[in-house]
Amino acid sequence: MSTARSTDPQSPAQNIADSHALIRVHGARVNNLKDVSVEIPKRRLTVFTGVSGSGKSSLVFNTIAAESQRLINETYSAFVQGFMPTPSRPEVDVLEGLTTAIIVDQQRMGADPRSTVGTATDANAMLRILFSRLGKPHIGPPSAYSFNTASVRASGAITVERGNKKTVKATFNRTGGMCTRCEGRGTVSDIDLTQLYDDSKSLAEGAFTIPGWKSDSFWTVRVYAESGFLDPDKPIREFSEKEMRDFLHREPTKVKVEGVNLTYEGLIPKIQKSMLSKDKEALQPHIRAFVERAVSFTTCPECDGTRLSEGARSSKIGRISIADACAMEIRDLAAWVRGIEDPSVAPLLTALQQTLDSFVEIGLGYLALDRPSGTLSGGEAQRVKMVRHLGSSLTDTTYVFDEPTTGLHPHDISRMNDLLLRLRDKGNTVLVVEHKPQTIAIADHVVDLGPGAGSAGGTVCFEGTVEGLRAGDTVTGRHFDDRAAVKETVRKPSGALEIRGATSHNLHSVDVDIPLGVLCVVTGVAGSGKSSLVHGSIPSGEGVISVDQGAIKGSRRSNPATYTGLLDPIRKAFAKINGVKPALFSANSEGACPTCNGVGVVYTDLAMMAGVAIPCEECEGKRFQASVLEYHLGGRDISEVLAMSVSQAEEFFGEGEARTPAAHRILQRLADVGLGYLSLGQPLTTLSGGERQRLRLATHMAEKGGVYVLDEPTTGLHLADVEQLLGLLDRLVDSGKSVVVVEHHPAVMAHADWIIDLGPGAGHDGGRIVFEGTPADLVAARSTLTGEHLAAYVGS
Repeated sequence: MSTARSTDPQSPAQNIADSHALIRVHGARVNNLKDVSVEIPKRRLTVFTGVSGSGKSSLVFNTIAAESQRLINETYSAFVQGFMPTPSRPEVDVLEGLTTAIIVDQQRMGADPRSTVGTATDANAMLRILFSRLGKPHIGPPSAYSFNTASVRASGAITVERGNKKTVKATFNRTGGMCTRCEGRGTVSDIDLTQLYDDSKSLAEGAFTIPGWKSDSFWTVRVYAESGFLDPDKPIREFSEKEMRDFLHREPTKVKVEGVNLTYEGLIPKIQKSMLSKDKEALQPHIRAFVERAVSFTTCPECDGTRLSEGARSSKIGRISIADACAMEIRDLAAWVRGIEDPSVAPLLTALQQTLDSFVEIGLGYLALDRPSGTLSGGEAQRVKMVRHLGSSLTDTTYVFDEPTTGLHPHDISRMNDLLLRLRDKGNTVLVVEHKPQTIAIADHVVDLGPGAGSAGGTVCFEGTVEGLRAGDTVTGRHFDDRAAVKETVRKPSGALEIRGATSHNLHSVDVDIPLGVLCVVTGVAGSGKSSLVHGSIPSGEGVISVDQGAIKGSRRSNPATYTGLLDPIRKAFAKINGVKPALFSANSEGACPTCNGVGVVYTDLAMMAGVAIPCEECEGKRFQASVLEYHLGGRDISEVLAMSVSQAEEFFGEGEARTPAAHRILQRLADVGLGYLSLGQPLTTLSGGERQRLRLATHMAEKGGVYVLDEPTTGLHLADVEQLLGLLDRLVDSGKSVVVVEHHPAVMAHADWIIDLGPGAGHDGGRIVFEGTPADLVAARSTLTGEHLAAYVGS
């Protein structure tokens, strides 16, 4: 039986739910935003542009994405919220139309020694299950193939407290895949004992040469001298065999020193736990220098760097072990997985195949799953995070990207653009902070912030289409179609830095001469071996200053003045003219306001709810005691000086009563890298990525060296700022320095004196020199991908 359906001949009125097509922001005042109001279309690709420091990240990440995540967190129970971060509501009057935000930023991935590309993306978890089902011989569950899981065996009596207590005998076994020698790290450390102590001295004479180990330190030196195991007055070289064993290798033992219970432990395990178990890059500079001097890391001889036990390496599918699979380039691994046909694991193979194909699609097919995640660049880390979202079935989600083209060759940017458009076409809202014209050009909607940076920015200069931006009179619009011309005349090198037989990572015995006394640009597609050549083959040491993309570490107490060392001469100048101690002029020392401890705000922790930060009533947010603010230099107190911009401070400390040459030199370097607008006391946590990198560059410019090695210095730079950077690089070369730049930006390539191009592809398809010569020769030859894109850029 069929039933007839009646249809209304008139079109029904639009459902009210369909009217929510915009994300509305009104009155945003986060960081430097000045009552910003914008309307962002949903299910469209919106690009946010503007000079570095204009407020893009403040609007996109700290306002829109932060509020979306805060509202989602509030849907969980109070118990769950107690374990989650509790961000406060952004300073904004109205935020409407928000959807679930997924943030894909450039924060480096965890640099734990056991974290790899495979563990960070769950690809390793799927591989472990695959080998536990199909591997021959069968050695155990998935944990038997994990280098983070140690084998455990235990037996004994346990008491079960349930009803009548019962004591039962139990045995416990867990098979893990961790190599016992290196504990899943892949490398073993060999400590140079001569760097730890002077064996001609006794402990009482201060034999230790370890940074921070002072002779009166209760927790380190005195526990050895007064433990009773060693003679503190005997030179270490005269220790008996038993004393030396206790000194270097003794297991943790409780001892009493001056009535206090302490733990005595041999020197080698103590150093391994306190220094070597941490990520080297996270150590303080002087500790890192000590570790590099005292410790040599070599590939574990037992597992050959695979991190896995012999059992895990013996189990194979065909002729491939899990160690072999993780060492393959991901594109090769994807092909191998595609060849496995077993219906019992079909769903697993489909999921694993999809993940591996996403890597290839996103341009990371040259990576291997066993690559330590801490060695990925910012751009690579962001793309690895994208992998888990590419195959997602979620729609009506807001994806937020922070310069997704960072670290990409012009050839790779079109592929990234396709991925962004694909996410949009699935019905998602895509918000992108970006500087590259290639990506701005594909936007459905553009929001341009400015007109300047810092206090000179924070307003919306343009909102509309790409064509409107091009025609508009904003900084971005005026520079959108800028094209640098290839250099007519190039400098002649004064010498050469010879590299012979370089084999680091994917390099194929590369022989190359890097010219000195000129601007040399090393280029090539992502993964072609640029960083391996420059950072792995140029000998670091005397005369070589390397500025990489490592993150600046600092708390909310850190600011440009403390990071660059500028505050030291300023404190001394205040102290000298007022006849008091320099420590008074530090908000982290004697001069700090006692109520807020020099932070400027008083924080109230409200458990699972957002904490409240209220400006300190005692110091009115100035961070210093009232008595300290009575001391003046050039008519300004210390809080007024820290509120100055770099440009204002440069003028202030350059002449008159406040003239301080040491401070003026640092301020000049900050102005040279385009940070003249930054406030001296602005917390480092509020700086953008581009500002942080230029702050690092300004700090390294103070070092004395003849060769500067820069890793993508245009990261985070607006089109208008690139010209200023090129001027800075020219000044460095003209002053007699040699500058080697790893870079993808066509303007920097066109401005080079010499180009070294690696390729032709990525991973094992790269690692070779495909061109050496001037930019003009590269454009004329068009023999490489870089040559083709550079020729198109300069219009040849």
